[in-house]
Amino acid sequence: MSKISPPDLEEQLETGPSPYVLDIRPREAYGRSHIDGSHNVPVYHDLRSGDESELRAALSGIPEDRPVVTVCKAGIVARKATAVLEDAGYDASTLGGGMRGWNGYQNGSLGYRLTSTLGRLLP
Repeated sequence: MSKISPPDLEEQLETGPSPYVLDIRPREAYGRSHIDGSHNVPVYHDLRSGDESELRAALSGIPEDRPVVTVCKAGIVARKATAVLEDAGYDASTLGGGMRGWNGYQNGSLGYRLTSTLGRLLP
């Protein structure tokens, strides 16, 4: 299963072709903060409990001709969404660190910089 870092996603969004960013968090969380141009399909709680049916039902609204990047709070539940998408034939990846990682990257936080450095150093 593939993962994409916040800097790599930002570069793809700026230079194109842009991936389809699928934010699976609840509507309230999406409303507070989200990646510009992302699309909200609020299936976080369903996937967390093991229910893939709502995401599978929403697949018809997700383009098949673009890579898809799944986003959740920290990147853990989004991996389940990525697995469902890959199973359905999509070119999908998970945003490493989820919105926490994205916001940390955008804000240049020390926590993000440390985590990203450790991630490059450790296998």
